[in-house]
Amino acid sequence: MSHSATVKSFAKYTSCDVADALIKLDVPGGGFLPGLTLWSPHRQSGQTRIVGPAFTVKYSSTSDGNATPKGGTGHFVDSVPSGAVILISCPENTINAYWGGLTTRRAQALGAVGTVIDGRLRDLEELRELEYPVYARDVAPTPPHGALYVSEPVTISQDGQDIIIQPEDWVIGDLNGVVCVPKRLVERTLELMRSLAETEKAMTAAIVNGASMTEAAKLWRNS
Repeated sequence: MSHSATVKSFAKYTSCDVADALIKLDVPGGGFLPGLTLWSPHRQSGQTRIVGPAFTVKYSSTSDGNATPKGGTGHFVDSVPSGAVILISCPENTINAYWGGLTTRRAQALGAVGTVIDGRLRDLEELRELEYPVYARDVAPTPPHGALYVSEPVTISQDGQDIIIQPEDWVIGDLNGVVCVPKRLVERTLELMRSLAETEKAMTAAIVNGASMTEAAKLWRNS
């Protein structure tokens, strides 16, 4: 399936729909990336939605004994492909921000559709003025620090759960949160979502017509 066709297909559904399908495909946590919420262009409001393959970026503390950056020379944002979602993993417990106004301007110029940061951002007013979608854990005024790795697997951890994102896995984000679809499961996920959407439509109609949740749920269990 082409990039544009995949984007168009995922855009029909919410992150909830994607997670439902991934649960049925035995993806841990339904691919949900916990703790990451929308900060720009608005704080958890509006119609923002991002869909695209992950361009992975990993910052690592220079104290971990592996301080040699990988991924070529120059700033990583100059290598972002059009249509990508930039997914940044940050050192644990850092107070630094790893995304800001300058990187946003360059990413927009290259056609990135949004950024997801397992950490903090800064220049929030500027990001909102640019209407650029960013999901993050929090904000901070301090600049990034650490060794940098580009286009490698990254791990997002919270509540004892580790989610590994590979380069070019698909990222879907909206007001409900951010989910990641393994590249190898994209077509199966889309096929299953179509079926589940029909089931939910039938459940909705049943409830509107007076059925109990228990009765309607039988449709879901049989799907």
